[in-house]
Amino acid sequence: MSLSIEALIKQTALQLAEAGSDSPQLDAAVLLCHVLNKPRSYLLTWPEKMLEEEQYAAFDALVKRRLTGEPVAYILGQREFWSLPLKVSPSTLIPRPDTERLVELALDKIPAQPCSVLDLGTGTGAIALAIASERADVQVTGIDLRPETAALATENSERLTIRNARFLAGSWYTPLAETAQFAVIVSNPPYIDEADPHLSQGDVRFEPKSALVADDNGLADIQIISEQGRQHLQPGGWLLMEHGFEQGEAVRTILQELGYNLVSTAQDYAGLDRVTMGCWQG
Repeated sequence: MSLSIEALIKQTALQLAEAGSDSPQLDAAVLLCHVLNKPRSYLLTWPEKMLEEEQYAAFDALVKRRLTGEPVAYILGQREFWSLPLKVSPSTLIPRPDTERLVELALDKIPAQPCSVLDLGTGTGAIALAIASERADVQVTGIDLRPETAALATENSERLTIRNARFLAGSWYTPLAETAQFAVIVSNPPYIDEADPHLSQGDVRFEPKSALVADDNGLADIQIISEQGRQHLQPGGWLLMEHGFEQGEAVRTILQELGYNLVSTAQDYAGLDRVTMGCWQG
């Protein structure tokens, strides 16, 4: 089959739209750029260029995977976050733009002097590596339950030559020494209720449920992180957690009842409650 780049993207975008993709044009362009090993600008500069048969076959194979609903990030094995190209796998959540809001807020709370930061449920290492890339004087520790996920985060840090981040495997704070303390603790924990209908829709269908779902209406892990975080925060240290847009009040209540001060909720780029934070005075 012989089609120009422009015609192929239009045709593929229609197919993907019918299959339910939220971003069919973008999906088609990203997959084609991957096959051609070219930047997006190439597609605009050479819209009339014809694909070779091998290129078309490779593209068609990727499109068929996307038509089943498989996320583009898993198909390509990579997702950009905070301008960092991160390797992803089906054992990790796909880093999302809304989580960059958590990074912004954390950077604002990190002291000006060298200190230590903890990222719980680190996944690909996205949050930890974004913070470490901005603050070379800060030592960042990321923890994930799955050893293979912690290994993937380590691989990302090595590939990006970010040397002030390390990754450990274990449940929340368990890999740490009892005396370990941090100036800031951040987390994008599981916060979706197991009955939430969104779990059967879109990219989420392919992501690990253990990284998405929590008991107690999605608040169980947030409760654990908040309770145990008091032991691992320096006096005046901050805990910041991402959560669902309807959970702001509940998370604020958890932090306030545990004795955190200056508790507040920040909104994401869509104006929805997304990150709640509190200061531990010790």
